[in-house]
Amino acid sequence: MNEIDYRQLLLEAKKFFSLEWNYTKLTAVEKLTILLSAIAVVAVVVIIGAFALAYVANTLVTLLGEAMGSVWGANLIVAVLLIGLLVTILAFKQKLIVDPIARFITKLFLNHDENE
Repeated sequence: MNEIDYRQLLLEAKKFFSLEWNYTKLTAVEKLTILLSAIAVVAVVVIIGAFALAYVANTLVTLLGEAMGSVWGANLIVAVLLIGLLVTILAFKQKLIVDPIARFITKLFLNHDENE
């Protein structure tokens, strides 16, 4: 009759759970790094995009002001265009903002193919 060495079994189980815990921590760090780097890239793109939009709007105001002969009218037209852009983005925020973020987070944290 075979006797089970419970001490050896306990040591193996302890080693197994220790390795699993280390793997979990490593995976969490990897996912967090990917998430934070994506946030940083988006932040940089938004900041540079905001500056670019400001320069384009300023150029458009200058061109319209010279063409119309009215600077305040040119500013009003550009303001209406920017407000229209804002309303469009808010109207389609689910498709433009929420869905891509949800897809990215889902792929990042719930990718089962990688874990098997």
